[in-house]
Amino acid sequence: MRVFDGADDLRAAVGRHLGHSGWLTVDRARVDRFTGATGDGASGDGLAPGFLVLSLVNSFLPEVVDVRGFAMGVNYGADGVRFPAPVPIGARLRGGVELAAVDDVRGGVQATWVVTVERDGSPEPACIVSSLARYLA
Repeated sequence: MRVFDGADDLRAAVGRHLGHSGWLTVDRARVDRFTGATGDGASGDGLAPGFLVLSLVNSFLPEVVDVRGFAMGVNYGADGVRFPAPVPIGARLRGGVELAAVDDVRGGVQATWVVTVERDGSPEPACIVSSLARYLA
């Protein structure tokens, strides 16, 4: 895990790949819990819903980075999401994290984290997200 202490530490890491989360298996039980909670497409095609894959970014990112030195951090949303390849149920996924940008905003900074969700054994990523986080003093 990479620990950042404040805005200057974040700025120094822009453009760098910061590491990977651990592997997570997208099993049938996880898919069933997700579709039960969200109503998102429990289909019999053997694939995990795209929004389940997207939601995993929120667990992958804090495995790779820890931002300190601010009063609070806020998930500000996403600036883009792509799903280049499907995820079969039973696949193993992990998130690779790059810090793409750090911009000044009122009261702090906004970081753009590019999280690439990789599928074990696949040359194509399952999902690529530009995740925005605001860190406020």
